[in-house]
Amino acid sequence: MTDTGIKITGVELRRIAMPLVAPFRTSFGTETRRDVLLLRVVTPDAEGWGECVAMTQPLYSSEYAEGAADVLRRFLIPALPSHPGPYAVNEALRPIKGHRMAKAALETAVLDAHLRATGQSLAGFLGATRSRVAAGVSVGIMNSVPELLDAVAGYLDEGYVRVKLKIQPGWDLEPVRAVRERFGPELPLQVDANAAYTLADAPHLARLDEFGLLLIEQPLADDDMVQHARLAAAISTPVCLDESIESAEHAAAAISLGACSVVNIKPGRVGGYLEARRIHDLCRAHGVAVWCGGMLETGIGRAANVALAALPGFTLPGDTSGSRRYYRTDITPPFELEDGHLTVPTGPGIGVEPIPSLLDEVTVATEWIPL
Repeated sequence: MTDTGIKITGVELRRIAMPLVAPFRTSFGTETRRDVLLLRVVTPDAEGWGECVAMTQPLYSSEYAEGAADVLRRFLIPALPSHPGPYAVNEALRPIKGHRMAKAALETAVLDAHLRATGQSLAGFLGATRSRVAAGVSVGIMNSVPELLDAVAGYLDEGYVRVKLKIQPGWDLEPVRAVRERFGPELPLQVDANAAYTLADAPHLARLDEFGLLLIEQPLADDDMVQHARLAAAISTPVCLDESIESAEHAAAAISLGACSVVNIKPGRVGGYLEARRIHDLCRAHGVAVWCGGMLETGIGRAANVALAALPGFTLPGDTSGSRRYYRTDITPPFELEDGHLTVPTGPGIGVEPIPSLLDEVTVATEWIPL
């Protein structure tokens, strides 16, 4: 697809409140509902949707939903060219530092509008090679090991093909050992620390090696690749970076340092699906495995993630769970697990749209910004 521009008449910012089916606890906090910022880009030919994955509070990263809405309103949307193409959006927003989640949402909405107008799917545009993707599940920190085992059993019964356990100091060896003993060595199992440890914990983290994990995700601080390289040399479990990777340049530095052998690509974290594809291409060229992470997206963000995860370099199951993993009722037709996989949308753009009645039920505010 060329970067021929399309006229945007305006952008709608929409805030929705999505209660989670159960609290989701990580090393940096517990979520009981998602405060989601959606973008709707309107053109004469089509509308496009994007989802900002910033949380309510700046805990996962420095971004948060209200701040994303503010920077979109004051800086990003006004910076759009008069007739932007998908690649032109990225260039126009480049002078504005940071705010990658807000940029990703705007870029995705413009890209969705373009692809809908031309009848092309996001999966086809990105270069997807599969019609469905293997689905993993992320399991939060629980109150007890028996509760964790029951939760994992339930997800395996639903058909998930890989399990990720959130860990933190005091909740690591015991739950991992319990899951391994209960479900056996064949279960693809990985852990995610969300930067909860330091290099001084290397001897402790090395004790995870005996469990045959696929990887340990972001064990140390997000701004210290050198320490991750030292940890990677001290343990046999593959180190995966998440929060540390915000661009293809970051990925290149991590690979050069030996700071990781796996990368979790979250499009919101890296500034959008075009940058996510750059990271995918770089990692694939260097033999580094990638997988698609999740941020508890609604069907809008989930559809785009599934399209990305269908690229050839995504060799590990991602956090592309079905809709009901997080929400009793999604705002789009729900993504359903079939034989441990999710089907890649083939319709124009991201391939899904919000159901107006469901969207209205969870909407708490809207704002129209004309261009």
